[in-house]
Amino acid sequence: MLTLAFDTATSVATAALVRDGEVLGERASRAVRVLADADDLLREAGRDCSELGGIVVGVGPGSFTGLRLGLAAARGLAFALDLPVAGVSTLDALAAGAPGALPIIDAGRREVFTRVKDEPVAVAPQELELEPWTLCVGDGALRYRTALEERGAEIPDDGDERHRPRARFHAELAKRFGPPDEVEPLYLRIPDAERNT
Repeated sequence: MLTLAFDTATSVATAALVRDGEVLGERASRAVRVLADADDLLREAGRDCSELGGIVVGVGPGSFTGLRLGLAAARGLAFALDLPVAGVSTLDALAAGAPGALPIIDAGRREVFTRVKDEPVAVAPQELELEPWTLCVGDGALRYRTALEERGAEIPDDGDERHRPRARFHAELAKRFGPPDEVEPLYLRIPDAERNT
């Protein structure tokens, strides 16, 4: 099956075109370019959108605006092309790109999105209890490198690819495809706009 996958939950959006496990193309850019990236990937692979069998979208946690943009793009494409959609956690995609690592996404408000006891949470990085030499990846690990390293974390260099939730892993992890309106974002707290009113 030819699958278009993308994630717009973090500071770097990723998109990939995958056919039966083979990556035909991949892009990293900004969330606002996700549809242009999708079009470029199809053209470069010599494929047409009519050949797509499904869409996979990152459901977060992450930036509220980024998540809304990605989900709207996935739903719009799916409705227009009559395709099923699968949602994949951005934390899961990060972890798939760095087996054994703890995924950490910058959540703003001096917090990170990560997993504690296998549950997604929003927490201050200083409150995380880490085993010594825990490998941490993601834009949250980069932003809070000092605080996490003080807690025993090991964090790859800033340019390391393991810090991006690569869309190829979304395609690998997608299990259940269904109607586009059934894919929901993983919000771990209310948006800033609602919080400030």
